[in-house]
Formats: sequence, structure tokens, C-alpha cells
Amino acid sequence: MAPRRILPPRSKLLYSDLSESSKHGFRIPGIAACIGVVLFKFERENAPETVLSQAARQSCEQEQRDVYESHRHRTFSLAFYMTGNEIEAEEILTTTFVRAFEQSPKPDGFAVDSALVTELNARFPLQKEEPSPPVATGGMLGNRNVLRADLEVAVRGLPANERLVFLLRDVEGYQPAAIARLLDITEAKVQRTCFAARIRLAQILAQQTRTEAA
Repeated sequence: MAPRRILPPRSKLLYSDLSESSKHGFRIPGIAACIGVVLFKFERENAPETVLSQAARQSCEQEQRDVYESHRHRTFSLAFYMTGNEIEAEEILTTTFVRAFEQSPKPDGFAVDSALVTELNARFPLQKEEPSPPVATGGMLGNRNVLRADLEVAVRGLPANERLVFLLRDVEGYQPAAIARLLDITEAKVQRTCFAARIRLAQILAQQTRTEAA
């Protein structure tokens, strides 16, 4: 059974089209910048032999839009929960798709995720591991009722590597084998990291409760 989503992807609630002006008052490059990279590359490679017809260009652009629309919500959601900042998440979203489209004119989900991990690697110490937290009585989330806002804050308190694995496994529902392939680690390490993240998350939430009660 796939794990229950704990944090619903926030991107669907934030905006409907990244190519439009955002609520922050600035324009986001979004899909226009991402697709432009691919079209420029395609035209450059084919210009000596043929002129790209309008129909072919539109077909190419539509394929890129389909790829973008299929993966942008997940990509933004992961970027946001990793950074806790909408503007930075939007930057990661754009650079992720630019990178993915540079590698392939029609990247699949794994290619997009790989580009995202590359971007996150440049911003977070994903290779650094913290000592596993001690397991205490009641140290797991279980069926405990937790406010979403408190959970978001607690997730940002996790070490970067644990935070990413937790988001992939418990929020996005990736299987351990898929996470292992994406991060180039063993499935056993995925399981250990996710277990440590759940314990640490429960401890952070417990500390929040004690602080509020004091």
C-alpha cells in the first residue's frame, strides 16, 4: 500500500500558470524559458538543412508543454518543501526544466527528477548524514493529529538528506527502489534514512508541543 500523503503538493494552490505574473508582483520565466531552450537547440541543429515550419514548431512546443505540465506540480512541491521559500522554489523549478530539456527534447519523469536532484545538490548538503536519532517511546507520528503548519515547520528542521527522502517517500509516495535509483543509494539506505526522518520529525513536533504548553 502506498504511503498516505502527509503534505499535499502546495503548488496547485499557489498558481495556475507560471508564465503569468505571480502574486509577488514579478514575472516568472516558467515554461516559456524552458521550452525556448529546446526550440533554440532544435532550430540551430536543423537550420542548415531545413527551415522549421510553423506547424513543426508548434508541435515541438506542445510536446514540451505536455512534459512541463505533467511534472511541474511535483517539482515545485519538492522544491518548496526543501527550501521553504516560494521564490527560491520557482527558481529551482525553472532551472530544473531548462536542465532537463537540455538533456532531452522530451524528458521523462525520472529525467526531470534527476535534474531536480542536481539543482538541490547545489544548494543543500545532500550527501551529509547526521547521526540517527535515538528511538524513544511514542517516537513515531502514528495517528497523531498534527496541524499542517506545524508539520511544515518540522519538516524544514530535518537534515537535508532526510528531508528529501521523507518528501519523496511519505509525501510523494515514491517506492524505495525508485528513490534508491534517483539518489544512487541502496534501498536499505533509503529505508534507514526515512525511518530516521520519521523519528526526528516526531521529536521536533513533540518539542514544539512542549514549547507551546510552557
